[in-house]
Amino acid sequence: MAAISSISVAPIAKTLNSKQIPKLSVNFLSSIPFSSTIASFRRPRIQSADSSSAIVQAQKLEELSISVDVLQSFININLGKWNGSFYQFDSHGNLLQEVTTKLASSSYGEGELISLIQTLYIKQPQSSTSISGSDPEVEWGEYKIKETNMFTVDKYQQIGFFPKERAFSLRYQTAGMLEAVLRQGVLGEDDTGEESPKNLKLPSRQPSVVCENCLYSQEKDMRARAFHIMDPKGVLEMLLVFLEGKDGLPLPPSLDYSEESTSRITSFLGRWEGHSVTKRSGVYGATIAEADTVALLEFDDKGQLIQDITSTSSGGDVTTNIHWTGTVSDNLITFDGGFQMTLLPGGMYMACPSDVAKSVAESKSFHLEFCWLESPGKRQRLVRTYDVEGMAVSSTYIMEAKV
Repeated sequence: MAAISSISVAPIAKTLNSKQIPKLSVNFLSSIPFSSTIASFRRPRIQSADSSSAIVQAQKLEELSISVDVLQSFININLGKWNGSFYQFDSHGNLLQEVTTKLASSSYGEGELISLIQTLYIKQPQSSTSISGSDPEVEWGEYKIKETNMFTVDKYQQIGFFPKERAFSLRYQTAGMLEAVLRQGVLGEDDTGEESPKNLKLPSRQPSVVCENCLYSQEKDMRARAFHIMDPKGVLEMLLVFLEGKDGLPLPPSLDYSEESTSRITSFLGRWEGHSVTKRSGVYGATIAEADTVALLEFDDKGQLIQDITSTSSGGDVTTNIHWTGTVSDNLITFDGGFQMTLLPGGMYMACPSDVAKSVAESKSFHLEFCWLESPGKRQRLVRTYDVEGMAVSSTYIMEAKV
């Protein structure tokens, strides 16, 4: 469940570039007295430098080619019109707001100059000044999302992308888009621009972390985009989810489960087996680790939640075993060690450290996780890993089945 610890990730090597090639310091003048002999040594050194430069250049061209293909694949899975709803939850999984949305995505350019253009349409509520008894036309607010291109997706958003599985992670520096959805979708024309509107919780203007994890349905043309919002102190502020389907399909089911018949945790209990793939952040996104995973979640005789996780590298040479104990309070699970999981309706949960700032202060990496159990016995998980400086260094995709 908080299977972040189940991931066995190999150390991340730095990408080779021309500045990192070690320089040899050899003083031929001290050992070879004749200038003619010295000249004979100089020629091979120049050829060696040229050869190294050619190798580095070839690597860069290869990475660029792969990066262009990856960016094109990323844009392709986002193209089209998406209809659905936006949901705001507090850290305990309580639904705060639901807003109807539409997203139109297109692209322009070719090769490494290709860009993704997205416009979000937000259904506005009826104004308090509307004439009573009238049937006003539906108003839609419009928000143009900053375009995504080779530069932004690699440097700013630090993408983690899995083309085959159709899953991705992105980083944002602000929560401006999410605030716009809440303001236009809840306040509409009644928005007076207050920094803290009454009865509406907005994300911090300077959040410490804004992370989007997106999982696509394995059964239909539908997806869930989940956002962790951490406040400036590194504490979970809110959870936001876009549940969207391609235009022409029935709207995705609502996550407004005001009268749930069973506990949200029930679907996640039991033994889960699957496979994980970890990729380095960035549009090049080389795979750095794969592993087989087994996760067991159950209650013991004392009512405590027990999680046992085993992860075995694909080569079978590294096996990691993790044992966690947790407590459940409504829809919030708190594990020993300062990790929490919020259970959401629709077979989803989102997990993160209880205090990111504490992890950073203790020079510990940290993780954010989104899980979607779309159908009984089958789930997808996406884990975003950050280093001690808060930079996204890798993303891990896990597909698991209940056994």
